[in-house]
Amino acid sequence: MLEHFKDKKVLILGFGREGQDTFKFLRKLFPKKEIAVADQKFDKNYLKKIKDYDIVIKTPGIPFKKLSGSDPDKITTQTEIFFDNCPGKIVGVTGTKGKSTTASLIYAILKKAGFKVHLVGNIGKPVLSSLLKARKDDIFVCELSSHQLYNLKKSPFVAVLLNIYEEHLDYYKDFNDYIKAKANITKYQGKRDFLVYNSRNLLVKKIAKKSQAKKLPFQGKYYSENIEAAKKVAGIFRIPERTVSTAINGFKFLPHRLEYVGKFKGIKFYNDSLATVPGATIGALNYLGSETQTLIAGGFDRGINYQKLGQEIIKSKIKTLILFPASGQRIWQELSSCQKELSSFFVKDMREAVKLAYQHTDKGKTCLLSPASASFGLFKDYEERGNLFKKFVKQYK
Repeated sequence: MLEHFKDKKVLILGFGREGQDTFKFLRKLFPKKEIAVADQKFDKNYLKKIKDYDIVIKTPGIPFKKLSGSDPDKITTQTEIFFDNCPGKIVGVTGTKGKSTTASLIYAILKKAGFKVHLVGNIGKPVLSSLLKARKDDIFVCELSSHQLYNLKKSPFVAVLLNIYEEHLDYYKDFNDYIKAKANITKYQGKRDFLVYNSRNLLVKKIAKKSQAKKLPFQGKYYSENIEAAKKVAGIFRIPERTVSTAINGFKFLPHRLEYVGKFKGIKFYNDSLATVPGATIGALNYLGSETQTLIAGGFDRGINYQKLGQEIIKSKIKTLILFPASGQRIWQELSSCQKELSSFFVKDMREAVKLAYQHTDKGKTCLLSPASASFGLFKDYEERGNLFKKFVKQYK
């Protein structure tokens, strides 16, 4: 394994969770080898070190566009090393939204069916920590972000492609660059491989058309698409329906993704803090239907287009909008010329947002936190945003 690394000068670029795992992996393979590390936390000029090494293992958080002057042939990633050396079968799962839930669900079904299965990648263990003990009969359910897929030259045995919406525009050259990264999950598949894909998403359908794999389309609304995709994967491994149903019924869905907080003062509250793009919020609105009267949205502005979300809000039964800066202002601009009667409030903290939600949502109706924006600025991350929402919902009841 990795014999060509033996006499090469190796640099780990980025020393977060994945970089540390790569270091431990290489140290076990080559106990006496000198392995260098470069990270912006230690050195602002860390990228200049690339030229002094034969092999550079890049962490997903560093965009390839930052390395444009470097020799692309010597840059690899943890994901690429895993795909090149894994003896077992890989089930790769990607999508702008829903990949963590879907990967966890597929893992739960395969485990229930008695397979030797591991949950790795963006959600589970970093992939290389599993590689040293990997065997031919192992199955690896691997959640793959677009950053991990970027520049990948291999595709998994089973590829699951859920959806594609505008996201991470600060990381890529443009939206097409992001789509190309996602497409790598099936780009190198052959006729013996499988592509499970959401035929409701037009960009996903476009990618599927070019795939050489056996195609298994599914149609799923937001949230139910996780289950539909997992069922298709179960079919590939010939798992009985009864086993699949038992695993799904016992599965606890992940927090912050259309999470039902409870019914308080006659109002239903849903926490969808993981909805960091407009497409996810549109999906949540469609899923919950006409009961949604109040939407809490907005947050960090990454220059994403909110036109479709504006159209969806106009079509919906929403009467109250509670908006965070700075994207909240842009969401409101999409509605400024509409004839619909809407109350709007601009807030800077979650306590005020929830207080207004209680005041302006009728009994029997729903209040949905689904920001369509990243959390940075006002909140540490989407988890803090969702947890604060739940805390104040219960506090004000």
